[in-house]
Amino acid sequence: MIPWLGPEPVFPPVRLALREPNGLLAAGGDLSPQRILAAYSQGIFPWFSEGEPILWWSPAPRMVLSPDELKVSRSMDKLLRNQHYEIRVDTAFREVMSACAEPRAQQQGTWIVPEMVDAYCRLHRLGYAHSFETWMDGELVGGLYGIGLGLMFYGESMFSRRSNASKLAFIHMVRHLRTQGVTMIDCQMHTRHLQSLGAKLVSRQTFLATLKENARRAQPAAMWNYRYTNEPS
Repeated sequence: MIPWLGPEPVFPPVRLALREPNGLLAAGGDLSPQRILAAYSQGIFPWFSEGEPILWWSPAPRMVLSPDELKVSRSMDKLLRNQHYEIRVDTAFREVMSACAEPRAQQQGTWIVPEMVDAYCRLHRLGYAHSFETWMDGELVGGLYGIGLGLMFYGESMFSRRSNASKLAFIHMVRHLRTQGVTMIDCQMHTRHLQSLGAKLVSRQTFLATLKENARRAQPAAMWNYRYTNEPS
């Protein structure tokens, strides 16, 4: 059994999270900004499907990416240099979330339900949720979104409408956040895609220690002020 959350934004210790399903910690509560930010500050995030109660997770081990360990393949490096594209930050946050929620091949439903979109858009208006976007020919073609607390970035989801468009946004995000002092990007769950980009699994203890060190640090003024246009000759 897992605990049912009350009205206050208080969570059980993450060491009590289940091993199966990996990381399930609690249920219930709400998606208020206060509760979501309290969750992320402790290495917890909401993840649930339509018709389910709100479920809160803290998996172990944790998939993370150190910006210094980003892997860029030769083909992606060539695309970064030779493709016409623009990277923007926070110019189409709701559109990015909505695109991430669209049905995908071999996937039933989505966990980015309407109340999640509304909750993270509230966080975006408050300056905590951010999107990195790939634009081509004036069209939003890929991107990702997540939560920024101090010098931590918690990635949530990404999408592509053109080949490798999300990777373009991801690589620029990682390189930019590295210049801002970010030392760890939370990727939550293991995927081969993230592993190919340099992400790796770490223990909960390692993850929480880095989170504690970085989540309360001041953000540089230019943290979310980024725009890049690639115009190859």
